[in-house]
Amino acid sequence: MAQRHAQKETLQQRSDLIGEHRFGDAGQLLLACLFVVTWVVDTFILKYTTFLNHYVPNAIRIPIGIVLLVVSGYLAGTGLSIVFGEKREKPGVIRKSVFGVIRHPIYLSEILLYLGLLMMSISLAAAFVWGIAILFLHYISRHEERLLLARFGEEYKRYMREVPMWIPRLWKRQRGVSESIE
Repeated sequence: MAQRHAQKETLQQRSDLIGEHRFGDAGQLLLACLFVVTWVVDTFILKYTTFLNHYVPNAIRIPIGIVLLVVSGYLAGTGLSIVFGEKREKPGVIRKSVFGVIRHPIYLSEILLYLGLLMMSISLAAAFVWGIAILFLHYISRHEERLLLARFGEEYKRYMREVPMWIPRLWKRQRGVSESIE
């Protein structure tokens, strides 16, 4: 426990990290627990809102769920190792790897984790919690983007124009095309 507290203090003192919403970690933990409890209880015990499982065969749901869980793990592992595993001497906008494809790969990994579990067993009650989690993650990501804009200004604005927030582009944007910031 003391080691984890020391790690958190070290991360808070790093000049290359911007910061988070003050309720970000607690909100994510609360929603994760709520989602898992709702999903497990509805899927394995009560089975009140799992009727859609009868209409979508396991042969479709399970492979899709596994792919979503693998993608979630990749985004989380890669994103976390880039942000917290590397100390940057000169703070700047991170554009490498998954951050060059989407602006919030770590939050997207959380969304895909829940979706992967939902595909394994469709629970409408858990899907409701998933929707709340998406709204919360969008809210805290917007907060963090305001912090990044305040720190990096035009560099981050350009990044916002070039890299989508949540859904990767399947094509490259053409130069000179003007789009509003999401």
